[in-house]
Amino acid sequence: MTTPTLFNLALREAYSLWHPKNGNQLEPSIPTGSACPSPTILHRTLPSLLNGANGLAVANDRALNQWRKGRWQSFSTEAFRRAVEEFALGLETFRLQRGDRVALMMHSDVGFAIADLGTLLAGFVNVPIDLTQTIENILLILQEVEAPLLVISNPALLDQIRPYLWEVPTLKTVIVAEVPDGWQAEQTRGSEVSASDAVLPTPAPETCLQIPHLLCETPTQQPCLPVPQALRVCALAEVREWGRPGWSTEAVQALEDAVAPADLATIIYIASETKRPKGVMLSHEAIAANVLASFSSYPNLQTGPDEVALLFLPLNHIFARVFLYGHLAWGHSIYFSDPNHLIKHLRRVKPTLLITVPRLLEKVHERILDQVNHLSHFDRRVLQWAINLTARFDPSQPPQKLYRLQMQLAERLVFVKWREVFGGRLKACICGGAALSSNLVKFFSAAGVPVYQGYGLTETSGVLTYTRAGHNRPGTVGLPIPGVEIALAADQEVLVRAPFLMQGYYHDPAATAAALTPDGWLHTGDFGTLDADGFLTITGVKKALFKLCTGKYVSPRPLEQELMASPLVAKAITVGANHKFCAMVIVPNLDALRRQVEHWDLDLTQPDWWHHPRITALYQSLIDTANCHFPYWSTVRKFALVDQIEGLDEVVERLYGDSGVRGDGGDEGDGEACPVYARSLMRY
Repeated sequence: MTTPTLFNLALREAYSLWHPKNGNQLEPSIPTGSACPSPTILHRTLPSLLNGANGLAVANDRALNQWRKGRWQSFSTEAFRRAVEEFALGLETFRLQRGDRVALMMHSDVGFAIADLGTLLAGFVNVPIDLTQTIENILLILQEVEAPLLVISNPALLDQIRPYLWEVPTLKTVIVAEVPDGWQAEQTRGSEVSASDAVLPTPAPETCLQIPHLLCETPTQQPCLPVPQALRVCALAEVREWGRPGWSTEAVQALEDAVAPADLATIIYIASETKRPKGVMLSHEAIAANVLASFSSYPNLQTGPDEVALLFLPLNHIFARVFLYGHLAWGHSIYFSDPNHLIKHLRRVKPTLLITVPRLLEKVHERILDQVNHLSHFDRRVLQWAINLTARFDPSQPPQKLYRLQMQLAERLVFVKWREVFGGRLKACICGGAALSSNLVKFFSAAGVPVYQGYGLTETSGVLTYTRAGHNRPGTVGLPIPGVEIALAADQEVLVRAPFLMQGYYHDPAATAAALTPDGWLHTGDFGTLDADGFLTITGVKKALFKLCTGKYVSPRPLEQELMASPLVAKAITVGANHKFCAMVIVPNLDALRRQVEHWDLDLTQPDWWHHPRITALYQSLIDTANCHFPYWSTVRKFALVDQIEGLDEVVERLYGDSGVRGDGGDEGDGEACPVYARSLMRY
């Protein structure tokens, strides 16, 4: 590693670093105003967070809330905790070994929270799987971790993956979290389970998911693998029933004592520079410490049910998962939503806290700007005046003089309506996952929707830095949380050292060695700068990946290699960083193209003959083939044909305007050449 210029954050008033001499405590020096005292944040397990940030659980009758059948179904702190403990005890009947991998294919809801913490309390390593991955990548993950147990959200999701489960010979049991009335009785017909049984009884045929050898006729035409004749399928509620008779404070304490902070807790698969995702290994202590450092350093964060959080981001990613744990530890009221119901739920729930990705703010901003074209002349001028005021707003200091009076008037006429979109009570909108425009920070913060930006990686257990009240500098990703050291390498790559770093990449020692230095620094793969006050700004990407504004990582090289395998393509460049979808700039091999289309009766003497609709359709077919085997968010939706790579920025701007082939958004690999198993399981 190139020796970095260290920026010793311990000397900054805004935060302090962890040192063994102070009792392994991370003490933020930013006044938090929290009702929760600064905790000892190391040596904690994730299930211990149910005991509260400082070991004192906060009671909340509406700790977790799920929208079901037109109303919110609420779970108290005690009810949720009991569900987790019963599930963990029920899992003992499956005779798994501590440290075994349990896969989670689940929607982001209460069921995920129970399965997540329940498997961790039972001493297993859980592997949450992104439901927008391709089926073949899902199978790859299940095979690589050798999962004997899969927890899945509902029968509909099970039906989608059912035909392919024979490819996972280690898999023995599937637990379905949410089942319709009568489902459990039908599944267990002929196999009565005694609550006092020490082990799970052998299921009768009616209770098994049969996987016949006929399914060995796979698209790959490979020989049959040795597979179990059947899988046991049961409901999560059923597993809880098996654990209920053995519940006691002593039994739960025994489970908690058996889990060590240094134990591997989870393997989270993320995009790599190839088609295959890679697994990040995170310990209990790393994630728990990140949660406690992040939340304890936030100013004026209260404990208890008055803080209301709306979670809609996927819990299989570390960003949302860290906040779930933090809200539980602080006793907040958590409401689960999803992108399809978010706007409605924002108005119903009226959250005080929201985490998001830039795309949500961009959509709300676009909707507000679009109103300008649909208002009367007077109202249009008022709205445009208010919009212009936001461009001058500085979140770090209050408005002064005439500008203050103008803002007060805009508040009464305009801003109060903008806040209603978010429910009207939002104290913090924390944006992560991708770069956020400083203009959006000013726009919403001026209207009383404080927008803060954070930065972190899965490899760092989530949060590294974030802006917050009193320290909100648009364009930066803020100050580090307690425990984080930041350094810049000679090429300006951001390096970090903290108690939150991963153990490594699963079954990939070479990638681990490339990412982690012997003295504990992690190469983030991002370029950045540090200003005199310690604020970090991300200026670019070193790794061969980029992020969409939705927070999804895209691996451009495999896409480009697929295209350039064709003799018709001289150069292919994937673009889309901080945009909502991927696009591609293609330089055709004009000589090869001319030979291919010379019999098409085209006028090849025209200067731009290769822009003919039949030729663009030809390249569209190449795009469709390349899109196959990639998740839908990682596929190319629009492309441009150019004769040389010059003025690339202008070409990209046109692609994300109204130009570019295929403006319909395109489905990934939706041609006949792309089999079902190579497409995304779900779309959000």
